[in-house]
Amino acid sequence: MFRPETIVADALAADPKVRWVFAAWHLGGCNACERAPNETLEQLAEGYGISLEGFLRDLNSLVAN
Repeated sequence: MFRPETIVADALAADPKVRWVFAAWHLGGCNACERAPNETLEQLAEGYGISLEGFLRDLNSLVAN
């Protein structure tokens, strides 16, 4: 399950489909950012000004399927 404190790198490594969720939220997968892989999903959402609840809902829908 993805939580606010989940590290971005761990989320990306958890399931290849996570990149599709990042793309749907217009996040590039953080390949070009040195700091992003060590950020939490909460920090990422805050930094990009996206809904943490919605982002986590979409990520966790991968686990449910």
